[in-house]
Amino acid sequence: MLIDSHCHLNYLDDPEDALARARGNGVTSCLCISVDEAGFPDVKRLASRHCDVWATAGVHPDAASGNLDWIEAELADERVVAVGETGLDYFHSDDTLIQARQREAFSLQLGLAVKHALPVVVHTRQAEKDTLDLLRAYSGVAGVLHCFTESWAMAKQALDLGFYISISGIVTFKNAENVREVAARVPTDRLLVETDAPFLAPVPKRGKPNEPAFVTHTTAFLAELRETTAEQLGEQTSRNFVRLFGCGV
Repeated sequence: MLIDSHCHLNYLDDPEDALARARGNGVTSCLCISVDEAGFPDVKRLASRHCDVWATAGVHPDAASGNLDWIEAELADERVVAVGETGLDYFHSDDTLIQARQREAFSLQLGLAVKHALPVVVHTRQAEKDTLDLLRAYSGVAGVLHCFTESWAMAKQALDLGFYISISGIVTFKNAENVREVAARVPTDRLLVETDAPFLAPVPKRGKPNEPAFVTHTTAFLAELRETTAEQLGEQTSRNFVRLFGCGV
């Protein structure tokens, strides 16, 4: 059993073929992630057509200036299992107005997660303090910090708040020592694995469009790093996924 906890199937050239390859490689479920209003219908359609695909509803920080009013109504859909991805990304902009808008959008979506008792999928990049401050402000919200690339100090504080940490194919990259440190230290019952497809394909697929089947490579790398087997790690991260999102095959 192996679950891709974060992918963007709607960005793939042929999602149907990608799903078939994933199933052939033992991937039993995928969480297809929303990033904006325009792309959500395709995310929802994929989840409605496939029993092993689930969806989120939310707005990425890069799209935080767009419309957010649509999100709440979509949370009632039985195939939508989380809010997001939302969060803060200061890497691409040091504009204080843009950052403020990201915080407003993140706060709104955290509030929706609390209101509807749903987990939240968090994107965070070079915004450690503000991300943690907002997570603390909405105490009790559950969720995952996806594609984690920040410090162990941040990961530890997020874990203390009850969050999960998801590791992507970046962990296989030569210069990703900080990601490997975190990946080795996250408690087994708080670890998830993802592709973030079609981005960030792991070694040995780096440079190609990523897809859910490639989560097997990241899982194998993580298993060696954590001195366990890929089978055991796949089963554990899948159980973690089911516990957090309340779905999965």
